[in-house]
Amino acid sequence: MQLKRKHAPTLALVAVLSALAAGAAYGADDLDARIAALKPGPDTDAIVLGRNITFDTPRYAPGHVPGNAMSCASCHIGGGIQANASPWGGITGVMPAYSGRSATVESLSQRINNCFVRSESGTSLAFDSREMNGLLAYMAFLSRGVKGGEYVPGRGMGKIENISKIAPDRVHGKAVYTQQCASCHGANGEGMQAGGTFAIPPLWGDASYNIGASMARLSPAAAFIKHNMPLGKGDTLTDQEAVDVAAYVTQQPRPDYAPKVDDWPKGGKPSDARY
Repeated sequence: MQLKRKHAPTLALVAVLSALAAGAAYGADDLDARIAALKPGPDTDAIVLGRNITFDTPRYAPGHVPGNAMSCASCHIGGGIQANASPWGGITGVMPAYSGRSATVESLSQRINNCFVRSESGTSLAFDSREMNGLLAYMAFLSRGVKGGEYVPGRGMGKIENISKIAPDRVHGKAVYTQQCASCHGANGEGMQAGGTFAIPPLWGDASYNIGASMARLSPAAAFIKHNMPLGKGDTLTDQEAVDVAAYVTQQPRPDYAPKVDDWPKGGKPSDARY
């Protein structure tokens, strides 16, 4: 059983994230210890694989993430345990569930593949693959102790109250980005690489998430930024600053998503969708 990290910069990020996980079913500081304490065997091996895919998707799901830039933990901070960063605790007890975007009831495997093809701008996993089963096993592990039909606190990305009344200012957003975000994500949103892999994900450009991702929309991006950024200093930006940074970032160039034409077939497309 091998719990892998990418490299030293990523270890530093995980250390910061440990302090942010108080609302999750498992704290980042003891997540790996809990996994290490599991009885050895195929089930535990699957959990470890899922955990490793989460933190370093390009390496552990090779060929599925073009550009080798985005990992599940790019959005699911701390490996899916941080509140308001789409934590996974309880997810196995609330899926399958209806999605307005596809107008169908989607399985958890389908939802995972949505992240691969949209948020990682990559390719789907086979439903019976080691990688898919590993992610499902890891999510089930994170859901232990959570009552079926319920979720850990901080589901999703949180919200910004009355966001519809906040007028986005992209010029101000660029200024805040330059001051608060560029030191990690780069002046041109290119992210930070170390040892040939990304320690910090790109926010736009060819290697980033595509326009079909939820993070490419103003409201989800603003909430995520508000509650999680700058890294280790969540909830320090004002609502206006978070909205302005999101307005700046979401309108930058990023990959297209051809199947977008099939989204929201029964209507209800959010007004902040990029297409």
